[in-house]
Amino acid sequence: MRTLYFANGKMYNDGVNENAGKGFLMSEKASADVVINGKVYTLAGYESKEYLQRVAAYINSKIAECQETEAMKRMPKEMQSVLLELNIADDYFKAKELVEKYEEDIASKEKEIYELRHEVIANQIKQEGLEKNIVDLEEENKQLHIEKAKLEGNRNDI
Repeated sequence: MRTLYFANGKMYNDGVNENAGKGFLMSEKASADVVINGKVYTLAGYESKEYLQRVAAYINSKIAECQETEAMKRMPKEMQSVLLELNIADDYFKAKELVEKYEEDIASKEKEIYELRHEVIANQIKQEGLEKNIVDLEEENKQLHIEKAKLEGNRNDI
């Protein structure tokens, strides 16, 4: 049985990790016995046991996916390993591109929200100005009605 060590998403064979406990998911090392392609490995690292099991399950699913094709079964083991690695790298880069797209979408939406908030504030300021204008016009209208009433009263006195 081989022990492989994980630290911050990277695998080490010797278990040496100067960064232990610095920004990892767990502050204490966890280990999990997993079966990968029919062989038992002990995975150890600062990630959770569930994460280590998920890593092994992913590798097993990629191995099974590659072994489904007849052409793959007839290839030498080294070529099978390379194709497996290429498939995993392909998944990685596609996931990375998707993350980048989502990050761009988030940045775009945050910018849009920022602009909309400023538009709301500008409209609130405009509304407050218009409301003050209405109050001023109502006061002016009231004064004009008073002035009109005085003038009509003076006209009736003449």
